Amino acid sequence: MRIPSTQALRALESFARHGSVWRAAEELHLTRSAVSHQLRLLERDLGFELLQRVGKGVMLTPRGRKYANDVRKALIVIDDAGGRQGSASTGGSLCISSTAGFASLWLCTHIAEFQEKYPDVALRILTPRKLDDVSDASVDLFIAFGDGHWPNRSVELLCEVEFTPLCSPVLLNNLGGLAEPRDILRAPLLHLDDFEDWTRWLALANVDNPDSERGIVFSDMNLVFSAAITAQGIAMGDELTCRKAMRAGQLIRPFDLSIKSPKSYFLVTDYARIDHPAQAAFTEWLKSRLSQTRNA
Repeated sequence: MRIPSTQALRALESFARHGSVWRAAEELHLTRSAVSHQLRLLERDLGFELLQRVGKGVMLTPRGRKYANDVRKALIVIDDAGGRQGSASTGGSLCISSTAGFASLWLCTHIAEFQEKYPDVALRILTPRKLDDVSDASVDLFIAFGDGHWPNRSVELLCEVEFTPLCSPVLLNNLGGLAEPRDILRAPLLHLDDFEDWTRWLALANVDNPDSERGIVFSDMNLVFSAAITAQGIAMGDELTCRKAMRAGQLIRPFDLSIKSPKSYFLVTDYARIDHPAQAAFTEWLKSRLSQTRNA
């Protein structure tokens, strides 16, 4: 049985998930050259090419992509096995602060899986007033949405976000369809806190003289999507938090055009708590579950 280096396999899985060497290096706490070296060694051990050059960058070959998918499944199985064996010794209390949208639309739909693996962890989940608020001293770990700048804290990128218009099929029928991006302005626009996302999307779609500040402003993402699902207007959403509603047919994307948000989801905590057993277990479970969701 020929089993390649585990470190090389993790480098491949991380590169396949992020699509860049520097993101993989950041996640694995390695240098970019070290990740590149691991990938070259893996190619040598396997005897076939994993990577191909595209312009100034590199991407996976079709065979490399298939192999990376198989590696990801194997690593998840290994991680789950380790979690089952180690869960009995992991206990204590853990307070998580998460943005309301991420908590209700994603975290709360998967959290029982973590509790099943770690039944001795007393888990408490709360939501902050602002998406980037990490000030609550009672919180152990924050899932915050922002630009990644939280001085004197440990900050780890959790996932990047792309926004696209989403609406109810009922609203789409009421409008008689949306033939081109400017038709979106025939419906109320639904905003979270400000008008930035709609302003950027309408500009990208080359809509002339858009009134991006029309519509309704909400203070909570749950309110935005409640209004969108009930055909009150069109929201800007992402496929991660809206996946369940999209699969159920409650929300659809009328145009295949999205904008990358200048902000992302991050894990933020005090440096002193990074190695806390319950927190480390939650962090590893969260990243693994997100990876499975994105690749489902």
